[in-house]
Amino acid sequence: MDKQNKIIVIGIGPGNPDYIVPKGLQAIRQARFLVGGRRALSQFAQKSQETCPITADIQGVMHFIQARVKQAAVIVMVSGDPGYYSLLDALRREFPVEQLAVIPGISAMQYAFARLSLPWHDAVLASFHGRVPAAEAIAFAPDKVLGMLTDSRYNSQSIARYLIDRGWPETSRLHICSRLSYEDEEILHTTLQGALQMAVKSACILILEAGSSHT
Repeated sequence: MDKQNKIIVIGIGPGNPDYIVPKGLQAIRQARFLVGGRRALSQFAQKSQETCPITADIQGVMHFIQARVKQAAVIVMVSGDPGYYSLLDALRREFPVEQLAVIPGISAMQYAFARLSLPWHDAVLASFHGRVPAAEAIAFAPDKVLGMLTDSRYNSQSIARYLIDRGWPETSRLHICSRLSYEDEEILHTTLQGALQMAVKSACILILEAGSSHT
C-alpha cells in the first residue's frame, strides 16, 4: 500500500504571528499546498505555494485538499488550536483520521486566561459562537470560572443579561477580552451588571468568575 500524504492541521494561535509554535511555522514555510483563512494566507503564504482560502464553501475547500493531497502533503492553518472549534471536525468527517496530523496552537481562550494570570484547569469552557451552550454548562455555582466564546448576536451585553436572568449574581466578576495578542488588545474588568452599561463587545472572549462570596 502506498504511503498516504498527510493533511497537517496547524494551529496558528490567537492572531499575532509571535504566538505560533516554531514547528508549525516551519511546516507552513515548507508547504507546497497551503489552506487557511484570508488573513492567515496574507501573513504566511509565499508566491511559490498554491493556496486555497477557507470560505463559507467548506466543500470546495475539501475538494481542493482531496485533489492536492494525492501529490504532496497539504497544510491547513486554523486560528487558535485545532482541537477547539476549528475545521478539524469537518476534516475528520471527510478524511481518514490516520491521514491527519495536528500541530497544536495557542487558543484565544488559553491566551485570555494567561493574560489574566488565571489558572484554567477547573474552568468550564462554553461557546456562544453560533450556538447556545447547554444550560448545565453555564449554570451558576460558587467558585465557578466560566470561559466563553462570543459572536455578534451573543456579545458582552446580551450574554451578561442572559446569565443574570439565569441566576448569576450581578456582581460576578467579568473580564471582556478583545483583539487578543494584537497591538490594540483590550481587556476590560467589570461585573455582569457593569457590562450592561458598557459598549457592546463582540467576537471576544468573556471570562466570568463567580467568587466564593456568593452562596
